[in-house]
Amino acid sequence: MFEVANQPPPLEPYNLFASDTVLRECVTREKADWAEGGLQALGATLGKPETIKLGFDANRFPPQLKTLDRYGHRLDEVEFHPAWHELMAIALRAGLHSSPWAKPQAGAHVARAAGTYMLNQIESGVYCPIAMTYGSVPTLQHAPDVAAVWLPKIYSRDYDKRFMTVGQKSGALLGMGMTENQGGSDLRTNATRAEATGDGSFRLYGHKWFMSAPMCDGFLVLAQSGKGLSCFLMPRFAPDGTRNAIRILRLKDKLGNKSNASSEVEFEGAYAQLIGEEGRGIPTIIEMGNHTRLECSIGSSSLMRAAVVQAIHHARHRVVFQKKLVDQPLMTNVLADLALECEAATMLTFRLARAYDEDDDVATVFRRVVTPAAKFWICKRTPNVTLEAMEVLGGSGYIEESVMPRLYREAPVNSIWEGSGNVMCLDVLRALGRTANAAEILHTELRVPGEPRLKAFAGALEQRLLGAERNDEAQARALVRDLVLALQAALLIKHAPAVVADAFCASRLSGESGGAFGTLPRGVDTRAIIERAGPVH
Repeated sequence: MFEVANQPPPLEPYNLFASDTVLRECVTREKADWAEGGLQALGATLGKPETIKLGFDANRFPPQLKTLDRYGHRLDEVEFHPAWHELMAIALRAGLHSSPWAKPQAGAHVARAAGTYMLNQIESGVYCPIAMTYGSVPTLQHAPDVAAVWLPKIYSRDYDKRFMTVGQKSGALLGMGMTENQGGSDLRTNATRAEATGDGSFRLYGHKWFMSAPMCDGFLVLAQSGKGLSCFLMPRFAPDGTRNAIRILRLKDKLGNKSNASSEVEFEGAYAQLIGEEGRGIPTIIEMGNHTRLECSIGSSSLMRAAVVQAIHHARHRVVFQKKLVDQPLMTNVLADLALECEAATMLTFRLARAYDEDDDVATVFRRVVTPAAKFWICKRTPNVTLEAMEVLGGSGYIEESVMPRLYREAPVNSIWEGSGNVMCLDVLRALGRTANAAEILHTELRVPGEPRLKAFAGALEQRLLGAERNDEAQARALVRDLVLALQAALLIKHAPAVVADAFCASRLSGESGGAFGTLPRGVDTRAIIERAGPVH
């Protein structure tokens, strides 16, 4: 029998909160230090071997659609593996679906972001219904009568997987269905129609190309009513207790996100309630969109973190050419570069999360301008990070027993969900034009004394933000990229160790960002950056 040698041990058990220096600093800095006890406990739970196995099992046994029963009666149900339900229960017990709304306080959105940042490292599929439920609350509040029924169930921390009316359940989750095959992001082309019944409710007829997490208890959907595109809540059950006329045609066979069901559906006179003003569906649901775009930044940052810790852990144990990989100069450069990308993404994400806890002019600019900007750039960088981290592990990272293929397949989804890169960049241009003093507030955020590279970079950026170039749609990606890089640099200079900030400015503000990792210039203290990023295990 051959001997197994020179192989790293699994990174388990480990505490995802205690082992993450950058995450802990973000939680304290962004005013959520009161949540540290709960986050420590959640981090320990998520890092247990048995919890890590749940993520693998939920992907190995994906959900199954049950359209009809044995007699031909409509079921339209999706069956999930028990591992999925266990992960959902962990998430709900931690309040990751609704805690900032159920118990508002300073730092509440930051604390929740920290919990979801850790959850997503173990399994991303369960994050989808958690994120949609979280984002749905501001939209539901446009209909007080509906909110009075649904919000107490959403605020509950009981995961109730039973398929029954919301009134019978101890807790509820919400999904959404907006995308149609003819329009995608162009929501005004939606063709699903809503017919008023005369009793205040509506019946919906049409088709949705993507409706994620179809076993949620209700869905926010857009449909054309007599006054135009409107927002509706469509429950899985009609008021008389019968199954609502939501027909699940198929589950999508996706690149990644395998544990989560995404469906294509038809509505055959499905019962729904109007949310907000009729004819103003997009403004009603837009706040949900903003919150779920924040989720994309959280999710992508956390995928970076999951990939980077696996790469550093491997390099600390694997010996090649008589030295550990982490001590090989070129590998040290690669790992430090990956760690820089992850820290910059994480720091901006948590600064953005704090903007959802606050209501001043700066917070408004962050929510409206920086949310789509961060989603664009952070999500675009994640596939490159996961790919490079997989390469650190070599062949052992390419096989399905490793988590790396799952992270790599998951990496593109946040760039597509809630609007592609082009949509995000165009939204940034619109937000800059419509948000009072946006350019001036961003200039203040970027004003950091003593760093000439950022001063030059931010000065050139400010001229573009204030000039006609800001309206050049063909250059929107370059403008948004540079805005995010400048914000990341400013945050790192203010809050990270000097070695981290210096390396970021030297490598990202030079006009060469976006290339291969492992190209940090001479003089960077790569070992210090790796030690800061590495997991404590």
